[in-house]
Amino acid sequence: MKRLFIIPALVAALFSSCKSDKTSSVTRFNMTMTDSPGAYDAVILSIKEVHVLSSAGESTIAIGSQPFDILKFRLGKDTLLASQDLPSGRLQEIRLVLNETGNRVKVGGIYYDLTTPSSQQSGLKLKVQDDLTGGIAYTLKLDFDVAKSIVLTGNGKYSLKPVIRAIPNAVSGALTGMIMPTSSNAMIMAIAGLDTIGAIADTTGKFFFPGMPAGSYKVNVVPQSPYMPKSIESVVIVNGSVKDMGTITLTQ
Repeated sequence: MKRLFIIPALVAALFSSCKSDKTSSVTRFNMTMTDSPGAYDAVILSIKEVHVLSSAGESTIAIGSQPFDILKFRLGKDTLLASQDLPSGRLQEIRLVLNETGNRVKVGGIYYDLTTPSSQQSGLKLKVQDDLTGGIAYTLKLDFDVAKSIVLTGNGKYSLKPVIRAIPNAVSGALTGMIMPTSSNAMIMAIAGLDTIGAIADTTGKFFFPGMPAGSYKVNVVPQSPYMPKSIESVVIVNGSVKDMGTITLTQ
């Protein structure tokens, strides 16, 4: 763990990205893929892009990685397909679009092309009902069932009809609250061990910490003179939840 040192002249630039009006409306969306085993030597997937449909609209995530062997990611292992900030909202559908070429299966030491039915060229649709909460990172794990996804056709060729289970999971929490009076221009520090996360209250007194690892924190409020600082112990952050500290009133 590293300690965060604050240089006064850089405070405004350092913490401006933590303000609530920006981070509270964005979710860090990560997508990984793991494998349910199948009786093949290798299964190479070439993924073009992912479309994420939520109540905030549709977002397209381009996949820049090279084709990969999904059989290398099993028994709890997974591979990161994408990581991108998306507008917060109600998650509704994921559409996984494969490249037309580059998908292959290895059987008995020989590679065979995996053809994709034309009905799936627009993308494999996965229904996912979950909330993408502002400031809370989410990982959507795709469990690829190899045994059910590859079909040997009558002419000796192999067809890819992906069977995938989507498992959404919040991987961080968030912290918010209000500092009064607003004229205190307070800096807020959340401390866990040697790690320190900082933010400043906005013009309404509100502060917001997105993407915080679960755990217990000490929160220090450092206002400008003549207001007195305040320290609050044992503020617990839980994955998938926003901890609201309510209004913290400072005295002179």
